[in-house]
Amino acid sequence: MRYRLLGNQSLRAERLRPAPEARRGAVTKRDGYDRARRSPAHVHAPAGRSVGVPKLTYGSYLNVDELLSLQKPQTSPAHHDELLFIVIHQVYELWFLQLLHEIEAAMRSLDSDDLLKAQKHFRRIHAIQRLLEQQVDVLETMTPQEFNAFRSGLDPASGFQSAQFREIEFLCGAQKTGYLRFLEPTSAERIRLERRLAEPTLYDKLKALLARRGYATATPAELIASYKSIYEDAERRYDLYVLLEDFIEFDERFLLWRGRHVRMVERMIGMKPGTGGSLGVNYLEKTLSKKFFPELWAVRTELGGAY
Repeated sequence: MRYRLLGNQSLRAERLRPAPEARRGAVTKRDGYDRARRSPAHVHAPAGRSVGVPKLTYGSYLNVDELLSLQKPQTSPAHHDELLFIVIHQVYELWFLQLLHEIEAAMRSLDSDDLLKAQKHFRRIHAIQRLLEQQVDVLETMTPQEFNAFRSGLDPASGFQSAQFREIEFLCGAQKTGYLRFLEPTSAERIRLERRLAEPTLYDKLKALLARRGYATATPAELIASYKSIYEDAERRYDLYVLLEDFIEFDERFLLWRGRHVRMVERMIGMKPGTGGSLGVNYLEKTLSKKFFPELWAVRTELGGAY
């Protein structure tokens, strides 16, 4: 407490406030830190953010400016519908990225016998698969005339060259090395694809889990018999029963998406060859018989008797 001598010569206790100049240079300690030395950037910076780093915003976190600069039409002047075509396929690649992320997480859950967590990942995977199929609806708002107005500018690029889609196929067990010679991957893409070819697949992880539970999985016939025993005793083996249904739904949704894609391509270009030299619809039709987990389909014939 300090005292000021007032005009009537009486003393009155009064807390003196330092002058503005003194306040600016003062050092006041509170809660263990020096308030006088704190900069505005430091005051508002979240824990772990360095002093002087710009405040995080929605746009900077998502790199929105960069993201919106990645759509580069090949036609000049740009055809109105080419932007839609680019955006749809860029979004597909983003969903492929997330699918790979979730499939890898599901595989780790299978390794640790955590089937509840695996089921959670499959729930998200299935939701993304539905979105992949629904995006075809948006693409089909473009007519053949509108697509043909810029299609020639896409050659020799082709959806066949999507490295991430091939990663998904490889990771799920469709490991055909012949694809690599058509993809023209970058060095980074080739490294990823070769890694996928060398590592265990999602189906391998399922077989390993079943083997740990005492089921025979060495041959297709043994695998079908093991599936049959799980389905026919679902009450006691419910965790495995639900897991098998997650796998079959995953496979089915890929087939449904492939089917929608084939019909969309035929609606757009008929039976013409695809860009990049592919056979177009003739090639895509053959993919409709691709199954990642064929024994899971085959066991259906064995269930419920002969009729």
